[in-house]
Amino acid sequence: MIARLLNSQELAPGTRHFMFEAEGGDFRFEAGQFVSLVQTVNGEEVTRAYSIASPPDGNSFALCANLVDGGRFSPFLFSMKPGDTVNLNGPLGTFTLRKTPAHSLLIATGTGIAPFRSMLHSRPAIHSPARFTLIFGVRHEAGLLYDREWREMAGARTNFDYRPTLTRPAESWTGRTGRVHDHALEALGNRRDVDIYICGLREMVDELRARLKAIGVDRKRIVYERYD
Repeated sequence: MIARLLNSQELAPGTRHFMFEAEGGDFRFEAGQFVSLVQTVNGEEVTRAYSIASPPDGNSFALCANLVDGGRFSPFLFSMKPGDTVNLNGPLGTFTLRKTPAHSLLIATGTGIAPFRSMLHSRPAIHSPARFTLIFGVRHEAGLLYDREWREMAGARTNFDYRPTLTRPAESWTGRTGRVHDHALEALGNRRDVDIYICGLREMVDELRARLKAIGVDRKRIVYERYD
């Protein structure tokens, strides 16, 4: 299939939200999956995987991506205009909500927030009696992608709690600080009947998994996706 860009908008410096429409087939995905975009750049075919940042909605889907200095693919993606197309493979991946969601901790850093936006806006999460706690860590407040959306969701839904944390906060910041690890363990407490979804850079994911296993969390309760 191909993906046609509908529009894009800046979320933070160097980070954009892209809306696409898949053409050439029936595009069905589960919340949390990813797609691969394929494009010939400077005579070489380049493939990049991006988590879908929107709930299932026909052939439309959103991506959340950073512009990488010196990158081979992201400069092309950021140069796309509405109506431009790119080759599309997928959807792919098993980083999805359980069929019957349990109480869940969702832990993300950076653009690792993308699959959680897909999950939390999906029907299973909206209508579930389970509670979802999102712990989102970035360096600066400007990097809290979809921050207003999460705050509005926390005010509107009784089954959702939003806990952002900054590692390099400004003096005006009055919220949580530090890395996501400690906040995740605090949110978990003594409970062991909670599903834990983790998405972010490899180092964060691996360290948090190790700390969770060290306190007796069943590995089957931990679902993760990592990227470099």
